[in-house]
Parts: sequence; C-alpha cells; structure tokens
Amino acid sequence: MSEATKVTTYLRPIDRDGLLKFAEKGKANPNGQGTNKVRTITDGQYRTLSYVEGHEPVVVDEPLHLFGQNTAPAPGEIVLSALGGCLAVGITAVATYRQVRLSKLELWLEGDIGNTAAWGAGGAERRPEEMGFRQVRVRVNVEGDAPREVLNEIVEHANYFSPVANTLRNPVPLTVTLAD
Repeated sequence: MSEATKVTTYLRPIDRDGLLKFAEKGKANPNGQGTNKVRTITDGQYRTLSYVEGHEPVVVDEPLHLFGQNTAPAPGEIVLSALGGCLAVGITAVATYRQVRLSKLELWLEGDIGNTAAWGAGGAERRPEEMGFRQVRVRVNVEGDAPREVLNEIVEHANYFSPVANTLRNPVPLTVTLAD
C-alpha cells in the first residue's frame, strides 16, 4: 500500500483480551490439546458430506475427469482450503497480538498433486511417500496499519505456528480402521 493511501475501513477484529487469555492457557499447559471430530458420509459416486458439529455439511466431490460429479471441491482442494483458513486465522491472531489492524487479507493456494496410483485401484505402484501433494505454494496479500516488513513478519510467524501447515510439513501418525 502506498504512503498516500489512507485506510478507513478495517476487517472485523477478534477479541484481543480473549486471545491473550487463550495464549496464557497455552503457556500454563503447553502439552494441552483438543480433538476435532468430523463424520463423513458418501452420497454416491465420489460425493461425500462431512458433518462438523451443527454446521452445514462440507461437500467434497471429484471432477468429471476423475469420475465424480464435479458438484463440489475435490479432497485436495479442501486440504488447501483448510491450510488457507488456518493461515488466515494465524495471521489475524498474530496481527491482533501485535496490535496491527488489517484492512485486507487474501490468500492464494496451489498444490501439485498426482493420482497415478488411481487410489490404489489398479494404477501405478506407488509407496505412500510418493503420493500426495508434491509441492504447495501460498501467496498472501495482506494490508493494514503497519509497514510491509512488519506484515511480512506477521505472515512468517503465523506460518511457523500454523497447526495445519505443520500437519502438512511434519509426519503425523495416522490410523484407518474398520468401525466396530
């Protein structure tokens, strides 16, 4: 943003006092954790509905060229959406903590992914570490009442502490079993 631009409208802020109390709770119990729960039901073909608490279902599908109905984002796009949402939350939190008011926050995410194994249904023989996203790129457009260097520090800090970004960066134990 140029020096001549005067911002008069900011994004709706979060509760800074509540954020600081939440941070103190984390300091007091650094190994604390919560549990996210989702129930996913197949609607037909590859279309699924994922239920999270009392919210409208998150719909996932595959595009036509992957034998879906193309009625909703594909699973990989949902992963990128989760990453974008988590980074945006983090950027907002860090800006609030640093008392920087944001007037714009927009993220563009791209991920290179292949499915040559055809979900394990007769495609190429692949090992787990050879599948999934091969590279993810995120560009952030953020504006606020701070210089570009400070905004860059906020973005870098939020990326470093993002739970979803770190889930993608680091191996996570994963179990998939039949229900009882």
